[in-house]
Amino acid sequence: MSNNESSAKPGKPEKAGKAPSKYPVNMTETAFPMRGDLAKREPQWVKQWQEKKVYERIRKASAGRPKFILHDGPPYANGEIHLGHAVNKILKDMIVKARNMAGFDAQYVPGWDCHGMPIEIQIEKKYGKNLPVAEVQAKARAYANEQIALQKKDFIRLGVLGEWDNPYKTMNFSNEADELRALGKILEKGYVYRGLKPVNWCFDCGSALAEAEVEYQDKRDPAIDVGFPFAEHDKVATAFGLTDLPTRHGYIVIWTTTPWTIPANQALNVHPEFEYALVETSRNGEATLLILAKDLVASCLERFGLEGKIIATTTGEKLSLIRFHHPLAKADAGYDRLSPVFLGEYVTADSGTGIVHSSPAYGIEDFVSCKAHGMKDDDILNPVMGDGRYASWLPLFAGLTIWEASKPICDKLEEIGSLFKLIMFSHSYMHCWRHKSPIIYRATSQWFASMDNTPKDGGPSLRQTALQGIEDTAFFPGWGKARLHGMIANRPDWTLSRQRQWGVPMAFFVHKETGELHPRTPELLEQIAQRIEQGGIEAWQALDPKELLGDEADQYLKNKDTLDVWFDSGSTHQTVLRGSHRQELQFPADLYLEGSDQHRGWFHSSLLTSSMLNGRAPYKALLTHGFVVDGEGRKMSKSLKNGVEPQKVADSLGAEILRLWVASSDYSGEISISEEILKRVTEAYRRIRNTLRFLLANTSDFDPAQHAVPMAELLEIDRYAIANMARLQGEVLAHFETYEFHPVVAKLQMYCSEDLGGFYLDILKDRLYTSGVDSAARRSAQTAVWHITQSLLRLMAPILSFTAEEAWSFFAGKEAFEASGETIFSQVYYALPEVADAQGLLAKFAVLHEVRAAVTKQLEEVRIAGSIGSSLQAEVELKVAGEKAALLESLGDDLKFVLITSAARVTRVASVEEEAVVVTPSAHQKCERCWHYRADVGSHAEHAGLCGRCVSNLFGQGEKRQFA
Repeated sequence: MSNNESSAKPGKPEKAGKAPSKYPVNMTETAFPMRGDLAKREPQWVKQWQEKKVYERIRKASAGRPKFILHDGPPYANGEIHLGHAVNKILKDMIVKARNMAGFDAQYVPGWDCHGMPIEIQIEKKYGKNLPVAEVQAKARAYANEQIALQKKDFIRLGVLGEWDNPYKTMNFSNEADELRALGKILEKGYVYRGLKPVNWCFDCGSALAEAEVEYQDKRDPAIDVGFPFAEHDKVATAFGLTDLPTRHGYIVIWTTTPWTIPANQALNVHPEFEYALVETSRNGEATLLILAKDLVASCLERFGLEGKIIATTTGEKLSLIRFHHPLAKADAGYDRLSPVFLGEYVTADSGTGIVHSSPAYGIEDFVSCKAHGMKDDDILNPVMGDGRYASWLPLFAGLTIWEASKPICDKLEEIGSLFKLIMFSHSYMHCWRHKSPIIYRATSQWFASMDNTPKDGGPSLRQTALQGIEDTAFFPGWGKARLHGMIANRPDWTLSRQRQWGVPMAFFVHKETGELHPRTPELLEQIAQRIEQGGIEAWQALDPKELLGDEADQYLKNKDTLDVWFDSGSTHQTVLRGSHRQELQFPADLYLEGSDQHRGWFHSSLLTSSMLNGRAPYKALLTHGFVVDGEGRKMSKSLKNGVEPQKVADSLGAEILRLWVASSDYSGEISISEEILKRVTEAYRRIRNTLRFLLANTSDFDPAQHAVPMAELLEIDRYAIANMARLQGEVLAHFETYEFHPVVAKLQMYCSEDLGGFYLDILKDRLYTSGVDSAARRSAQTAVWHITQSLLRLMAPILSFTAEEAWSFFAGKEAFEASGETIFSQVYYALPEVADAQGLLAKFAVLHEVRAAVTKQLEEVRIAGSIGSSLQAEVELKVAGEKAALLESLGDDLKFVLITSAARVTRVASVEEEAVVVTPSAHQKCERCWHYRADVGSHAEHAGLCGRCVSNLFGQGEKRQFA
């Protein structure tokens, strides 16, 4: 409501102790409380929704409509929910409710991601390491269920409606079985292969990591320049166009920030097109030759503390296949091997020496290059074990961790003269997102999904299909498209296998000698899937191969790998949309919605699995939200103690305030929260609630079946108010279509405080309170307010769910409330009655808004000067020109009601420059009932304190109102 004095309620009930007025006004009441008391009342609504099975009632009302499916990206079943969870679930809930009210059957099946490392770590912490696999699985399953129960309670408390009694869990037996079937399908289609390849490896996890589980942090390492001694002198001379070398003592020099990879070196790489120089220098008093990239000679010599001159140059191509001694060859016979030069386009000359060394077990490019030059898997040296220590067979450094070994390796290189320079160097380095510890590339035998192989049907590769899927997807906000595209376009093959216990098994039988899969693998996978359907992944653990393989069992091993947990959640379009919840849901989903980190996570793995299984993306649209930060833009962290717990906000301010905060935030970027921000949100909520209370109170004695006035007979301002509501509703629904909530909140707030509180309802009070109870004037106002409330409650419902539900229970009326299944969420958006010449009315009242603002300003100045008290003590003359004059004159005597003055008249002037507002204090008496100052106050002797219109409204025909 407007706070100016014109909003005072005329003739309102006397304070306690005073006799009530003989001439009361129509002050209808509502039981809808002024104070939300949300923290206390919301849990009762939650309980009621559950007891009444409101979600099922909504389903019944929506049955048969076209479906809209937002597929829930599963949170991980570990730990209490945090603010990021709350933002995610509230956004989803608002969208689902908004689509349902838009006339869809929008079902919501919440889900949980249940397998994987974090739960295994929890079991280790609680019960110790090295438990039998069956026990780990049983304890992990029980733990996941406990966590789900905790999280579920908190999600429900946020007002999120959904299939809470029947959620999906990736550990449901049927989902585990269908996931294995999905693996079988992509295997049959030719996407899956087994091979040795460097994968992201975490020593703490003891397992391969998915791309999504890698993050980057700064790390200090020794950056070293290392010389590989010449071995094939004649070939070096020929490559540089010399008949002979001036000295046989020489090195090709590499630069690396991973000294621990030197013991596993097997090759060198140069760029075929770069120019390389043969540099003559003196080192430790001995003539020495160096091979360096020509452009880097000066910087290298300076770094090494040497002086020298270029005696010949060549291109990288000419150095191809020349071999050099391993730099540790002199230190131990175990390193007495040669490293050939391979050409590599990926070599750069912006730093280092322009030559890189290759340890194919510990780098993707190294691996690809060595394999392309004919190196067999069995020839690849792989001395680093799964725990980060060197194997016992490695000379000099056996048993050391790779990080411990950096110093002894550098010391040994220094001792034998192969180390040219060591500088400590800070760089961005790969870390495990769980353990925050540095990880490495490590060649292991894993199962992969190939990004670029042609599948058996000869169709496009996985990468091509996935990139096409991105083209076919709508992105909100639009920048998500480039981000996901970049990740898919550049990613390596997907490592599907993990070395874990709590995960869906890659239930293959592998031949002990050949390593080949059993020829009946597709059939066997189905038989195993059926067992898992009955007994969970534990059934594979308990299975004796003889049961399925009979006499062949001795020739085969059970594969111990589990599927990457991203395959679990990434295949839910198959296991849930087309599996456990196919009745409720459908494929493809209309929308996936998650935080912006999921371009590399769930959006990504879902796209890849669906591209393999279905040849298309599993979603039609992707929506991304940002992360929550504090009021100063800092990430929530324990050390800063700036975390805000959603449970605490719900218990103190109410979940409704959290919902309104989420809706009023622009989620496309970072989402800020602080006490100050929540205070502002609470204030906005209060204003909206006060407006609702006014609307409910003033329709509490209105029965549309009896009292509704036909549209054509409504007063002009009432028709305008309905047209204005229709305009707002159109804008809000357009925002809902594109999942935008913050403009909706801004518009609803502005509408409640300005369009309603500051204008329409302010003007309406006189008519509502002082007209005859059953007069056409009052019923016209109530008809408009009733239609507006029908629309407003539905528009608010997806966001302010508790408040809209509460208001609906007071507003709907007994029959409509019962017909709605006692919930507003069974309703669709309100079809407001058509207003003839809606555009004309909106234009006319836009002018009246301006005029009224000018008058209010003038009245305020006069009031401050002390000439008047309330605006009703004033009479106003409007000096106006042209069309504006005609417009104001068209309101006749009703103009004073629009301006909330006791009298108003229009005087035409010749030009806009002469326009003015003249305020005169009224010379008349004040009516004790309507507070207007009028000449006819006291003209009826028996009602001495009343004006003529109040006498007429109370005891006669009632005044005629046409416009306002």
